[in-house]
Amino acid sequence: MDRTRHVRVGNVALFVREIGPDAADSPPLLVIHGGPDWDHSYLLPGLNRVARHRQVVCFDLRGCGRSSRGLGPPAGYQPELVVQDIAGLVRALSHERVDLLGFSTGGQAAQLFVEAHPDLVRRLILASTTAYAQVDRYLEGWEEYTRRLDVKVAWPSWAGFERGRANSDVQVTTEWAVDTAPTAIWNLDRLPEYLRLLGEVRFTGEWIGPFREGLLHPWRPADPVQVLQDFGGQVLILHGAQDMSFPVQLAQRLNRAVPATRLAVIEQAGHMAHFDQPVVWADTVIEFLEA
Repeated sequence: MDRTRHVRVGNVALFVREIGPDAADSPPLLVIHGGPDWDHSYLLPGLNRVARHRQVVCFDLRGCGRSSRGLGPPAGYQPELVVQDIAGLVRALSHERVDLLGFSTGGQAAQLFVEAHPDLVRRLILASTTAYAQVDRYLEGWEEYTRRLDVKVAWPSWAGFERGRANSDVQVTTEWAVDTAPTAIWNLDRLPEYLRLLGEVRFTGEWIGPFREGLLHPWRPADPVQVLQDFGGQVLILHGAQDMSFPVQLAQRLNRAVPATRLAVIEQAGHMAHFDQPVVWADTVIEFLEA
């Protein structure tokens, strides 16, 4: 099954993609993408493999991809509204509970969701994300990270504008995604392939305004460790060993703080671990969900 549709949740219509077997004996894997201002499609290299075994439900966050836009920032763009949307989506799809995977910023939203609606989640996967604000100190002195900051990728024709000439928030999002590609993936030989993947993403710029103006509320709970300790379901922390957005030390720190969590570190994988190592990434997800 690969079905797409819009699902009305409150005042927004969320673009939803359901892939994989329509199995009634286990909850679906609901996926919260990162960004924001990306859509869900960049996660498909890993999720399509998971969908060979489990039903996967992807959706575009409000203001992203093919979901409702123009919601009046900042009032219409806050993390707690994403939590509200997800709860409404679970109910609109007639699921009692879901397995939840949050990627990057989506992983932080997943922590907020578990805090607000632990009863709706069976198992939780925090992929390439963080529970902590202190990131830069783990990047200081990392020579490979510093080197990659100077790597310039070939500007893709699909961008539709010249590098350095972004004149809209959508173009700012696009330029950022392209320019950070060398630090997003690990194997630089695959940069052309990664850029082709980015060319399929429907970038937006709805969330940039509230972020730029400092009006966004926190994406994480005030005490994420306590939230995960209180959560009754199993938690997998899934991370690339060479993640340059949220370095692996953050995942290790969270695992030490909440020993009941399971930590899986994928070697030769950066922030986009599902792209760098899709087979290992998907197999790890499937094993966790089916254990």
